[in-house]
Amino acid sequence: MSQTDVVIQRIKSMITRGELQAGSRLPVEKDLAVELAVSRGSLREGVRALAIMGVLETRQGDGTYVTSLSPDVLLAAMSFMVDLQSPRNAVHLQSVRRVLETEAAARAALLISDEQLQQAADALATSAAAGEDNFDSAMNADIEFHRLVAEASGNPVLAALIAGLSSHTMRTRTYRTLSGAAALREAHANHSAILAELVDHNPEGARIRMASHLLIIEEHMDAVADTFDDDGD
Repeated sequence: MSQTDVVIQRIKSMITRGELQAGSRLPVEKDLAVELAVSRGSLREGVRALAIMGVLETRQGDGTYVTSLSPDVLLAAMSFMVDLQSPRNAVHLQSVRRVLETEAAARAALLISDEQLQQAADALATSAAAGEDNFDSAMNADIEFHRLVAEASGNPVLAALIAGLSSHTMRTRTYRTLSGAAALREAHANHSAILAELVDHNPEGARIRMASHLLIIEEHMDAVADTFDDDGD
């Protein structure tokens, strides 16, 4: 095991044992290097790696702290992996997203508040107003709708996983497979059907509507992936 790995494992152990908690400030560099029996260079490398993972954050002139360790922070790095996937692997990721969002929709139907319902309705109105001529606005409204549903599931880990699988880059690629006014109208109709089930607090209906909507997208992505495969890309 390299010294950098030692740093990562030891700091992880300090957190899991409760020696360091969310928001805790790490000892100064020279003291921590001695405590972990590693060089200061290796300590810096380990700290950088943990910062990328969302475990630590370095504040200029103030030291290094443990983050909130919340699911959305720790799982945010997953979006980087998602962005690097090939069109074929993106289909597999979409399949996982479909499973997760289907469950999130069912849970949301039981737990969603009136305020969240209004926010979801507002997102759909924005998407409809944007239309095909304003791609970015329509896509962002679509992302917001799905984010609200995931958040309304009441499970922050589930919501964070869905967010990680729905990075902005991945959603841009996905949305572009739905090119054309007819496809955008279909997506809006599917979103409206999902919202109607949420308004009725019908978990099974919300589950079925979300599954159907995301399966259509998955099939579009699958067709695009086959085109890339045929081209040798």
